[in-house]
This record gives sequence, C-alpha cells and structure tokens, in this order.
Amino acid sequence: MLSKCLTMNRIIQWIEIGTIIRSLGCCPSEGELHDLIAEVEEEEPTGYIRLEKFLPVMTEILLERKDKINTVALLLPHTYRYRPIPEDSLLRAFEVLDPAKRGFLTKEELIKYMTEEGEPFSQEEMEEMLSAAIDPESNSIHYKDYIAMMVVDEN
Repeated sequence: MLSKCLTMNRIIQWIEIGTIIRSLGCCPSEGELHDLIAEVEEEEPTGYIRLEKFLPVMTEILLERKDKINTVALLLPHTYRYRPIPEDSLLRAFEVLDPAKRGFLTKEELIKYMTEEGEPFSQEEMEEMLSAAIDPESNSIHYKDYIAMMVVDEN
C-alpha cells in the first residue's frame, strides 16, 4: 500500500495518509487523522508528507498499539490510539438512521445522511463507501452485513 502512495521523492500525498494508516489495521477518526497530519506536515503545508517524518510517528503509534493491545487494552480498551469502533456502537448508529427498523437504508438515504449531516463526506469518500456498502440488486445497504465486513478483529 505504501509503495503505491509514494512518489519518487519519498513523499506521500496527505490525502493518502488515512488509507495507509487504515491498511495497517488502525482506525483513526477524522479528527485524529487531522492531528497526525498536522504533526508530520511541513511548516508551510504543501499537500505532501515527507516519508522520513511520517515513518517514525507511525512506527511509534504501531508499537504503542501493539503493546497496549497485548496488555492494558484488554482491560481498558479506550487507552490506545486509533482503536476501532465496537460493532454494537456501529449497529446503534445505523439503527438511529433506520427508525422503521427495516435493517437497511436506501442508497439515497445513505447519501443524504453522509453528505448533509454531521461531518459531511466528500464526493470521493461517498463513492468509496457506496462501492463497498451498497447491494447492487436492492440498491440499498444492509447495515448488519456492512458492519460485519468493516469490523476489525483485535485478537
């Protein structure tokens, strides 16, 4: 993944940072991503992150995560960075959007919620989510299936 995002000058577009971090099994929020980018970005933002600034920070996060998963995180899961959202929390969030308890949202409903409510998704983020979430036969998202696909096994 990282090799696909690197340029010849050993720099990464900042927009790829989230994809890279998630490919390493971390689940940062958008706020945590912005904090990380601010930490490794040049003083004059260029839209790119230098690999030599990114790698030490990411290595520290991964080592911290590994140590805490192996010890404290089993007792206190809220103590390590970039932890995944629990499956039951994701289910409750989708159920709030589905007051009729149908077990699915239409594509149109999902687009409305994700682009007009809270922190709106960009067009690119929306297209990426739709490609993974929408059942092409019903043109809807069966959210229990989608959640099962998204959940990260911490063991």
